Amino acid sequence: MPNSSLPTATPALCPQLQKGSRGLSAAEFLIGAAVVIAHNVYHLVPNEVPILFVLGWISIRLRDGGWKAIGLKRPASWMWTVVIALVAAVVRLSVGDLVIVPLASRIWPNPVGPAIIQESGRSLSAALLSLGVVWTFAAFGEEMGYRGYLLTRAADLGGRSHVAYLGALVPVSVLFGYGHFYKGYAGVVDSGFAGLVLGGAYLLSRRNFWVAILAHGFIDTIAVVFTYMGWSS
Repeated sequence: MPNSSLPTATPALCPQLQKGSRGLSAAEFLIGAAVVIAHNVYHLVPNEVPILFVLGWISIRLRDGGWKAIGLKRPASWMWTVVIALVAAVVRLSVGDLVIVPLASRIWPNPVGPAIIQESGRSLSAALLSLGVVWTFAAFGEEMGYRGYLLTRAADLGGRSHVAYLGALVPVSVLFGYGHFYKGYAGVVDSGFAGLVLGGAYLLSRRNFWVAILAHGFIDTIAVVFTYMGWSS
């Protein structure tokens, strides 16, 4: 595996909003968390993914110089990027289906699947539409909002050290779980685990953001294919 160094931030466009401003980062994280809960639990605001995407795009652009700062750039090796993403997808699906969901379902009802994936079982055109949605809205949009934006701002509080990123992974994964509140509490736990796997793969790959995007896309693609083929339970 290539020994690439951690991505470094490009110069911020606004020095007064540079990434070292921990107070501003804390405020941004809290606002993002409030948006996640307000939409998914209380239905007070529109879907959080576009909101986080726009907030993140502006914030990362102004304070960090662009999305390259979080690893959204050409990776040192596409092969290893795909391999790590596939391994992450397998871990998430296998452990989720065999361990997390069975344990969580002992306490709460079984998770409810996403409607867009459930619809993919109706026809080939519905399945293709589902694939388009999961690769854009979910794989790209959710990763930019959660692993790209919120994880970065949470890690700012610890100076973006390795320990800071690991510590930030937990609350962001909890928020990601609540971002799937419609699945029920068992689904929140399962999606929180998914957030840990996706975030962990991102960090283990030295913040190669394509790993998170591809892993998310692979996970949802497998779900769409299984639903279309009638193999999902």
